[in-house]
Amino acid sequence: MEVEKVELFKVPPRWLFVKVTTKNGLVGWGEPVVEGRAATVETAINEMKSFLIGHPANKIEDFWQMVYRGGFYRGGPILMSALSGIDQALWDIKGKSLGVPIYELLGGAVRDKMKIYGWVHGDTNEDLAKAAKKRIEDGFTAVKMVVTDELEWIDAPNKINEAAEKLAAVRNAIGYNYPIGVDFHGRVHKGMVKVLAKALEPYQPYFLEEAVLSENNEALEGLKSYTSIPIATGERMYSRWDFKQVIQKGLVDIVQPDLSHAGGISEVKRIANMAEAYDVAIAPHCPLGPISLAAAFQIDFTCINALIQETSLGIPYEDGNETQLTDYLKDPNVFGLKDGCVPLLTAPGLGIEIDEDKVREAAIKGHDWKNPIWRNEDGAVAEW
Repeated sequence: MEVEKVELFKVPPRWLFVKVTTKNGLVGWGEPVVEGRAATVETAINEMKSFLIGHPANKIEDFWQMVYRGGFYRGGPILMSALSGIDQALWDIKGKSLGVPIYELLGGAVRDKMKIYGWVHGDTNEDLAKAAKKRIEDGFTAVKMVVTDELEWIDAPNKINEAAEKLAAVRNAIGYNYPIGVDFHGRVHKGMVKVLAKALEPYQPYFLEEAVLSENNEALEGLKSYTSIPIATGERMYSRWDFKQVIQKGLVDIVQPDLSHAGGISEVKRIANMAEAYDVAIAPHCPLGPISLAAAFQIDFTCINALIQETSLGIPYEDGNETQLTDYLKDPNVFGLKDGCVPLLTAPGLGIEIDEDKVREAAIKGHDWKNPIWRNEDGAVAEW
């Protein structure tokens, strides 16, 4: 079970996969990537190889603690994302070695299926409404959308009205039987959050995500006492120590750690358990690829406070090839959506089978994806 080989594959549209192989031939896959910083995480994993090669693959917690505590400088998006992908791969190996899904090793499933939501995009309110209807027709029973573009620190009333009109268009299109999550994407500064939340409240959002940037989480205290909308955050938080204060202080209703950023399966399970103790739900962040999503489902199936799962299912990436989330899987139907849910993944390990030939072929092309840089009318950089 000692690790013999570690291989990295940077594949379109913007993902990084890691393949870990043991001396006895077992293989585990992980997805260690920071969107727009794939090459940086790749370098971090190459630096970690000396700790991983020769390490028993079954000693997952020992490896996690060794890499995390063994480094004088720790945490942050790069190091934790590198650790996350390796952690996923080691859990994949352990599940395969024992012939069971990972959730069986975490106490077993607490549910038979997991609710997911579909993203809604559109250039106009009419486009948004049409896209939301299409999501419902495709089998989703919940959606999520962004209602703001670039914003000034304090912006004009028309920006507030436009945000409310976008949400109203989707709400009117699909009615009140279907939850609508609203993502501020960290674009909103503290002075604008309350007025935007008030404008959105009549349309009863499922939650308000990343109302402020995670470095400004203290601002959530004022928002929490002001609005009835459930507050969600966490995609840019990387360990239980990052989540500790917002959970203890009651600033959030839903935490959203990312399985490829927040320490992998090992750490997100701990974050979920900590959240449960404070009656806080978990909804793992996942706009990434199939390995990260499979890892997220392993958490969802075993955590009683898992609320809903983000996915990019059905969204073609604009990378020139219209890449889909399932393109690197041997069975593209493994996440079979039915009645708004994905059923238990029953195959050993992560529950998916990677098409390695496609991965190797795609890695030849690779990618150099970067998120766009937004600017306000005066030329100052705005949050994307």
